[in-house]
Amino acid sequence: MFALNFYSDLYGDVLRNNRKTVTIRLGDKSDKYMTGMVVWVTVGPRFGRRQKLYSAILDRVEVKKISELSPRDIERENPEMRTTDEVIEMLSRIYGDLITPEHRVTVIYFSRVDD
Repeated sequence: MFALNFYSDLYGDVLRNNRKTVTIRLGDKSDKYMTGMVVWVTVGPRFGRRQKLYSAILDRVEVKKISELSPRDIERENPEMRTTDEVIEMLSRIYGDLITPEHRVTVIYFSRVDD
């Protein structure tokens, strides 16, 4: 079973309330995550204890440049964000790298699956 893990407990509420239904990951992750897969959505540190919130189905997986992100991609990643500059700032904090609009990202749309 694969997991979509979110490092910050700040994501817990928006994930539980179904306000976050997209994750934008740096690089091409299409070999790992594919449309139709069922994954666990988890919250916790990378090498630490994680909490499973729910199972989800991956509705769509797309690889594109940050400059090609749609307003819908951005809003579903984080309801507080509106611009690609905000996405670049977020990814730079998470990955600790210099990120530009030309970097490729994987946009993963997911929907909660109730048990």
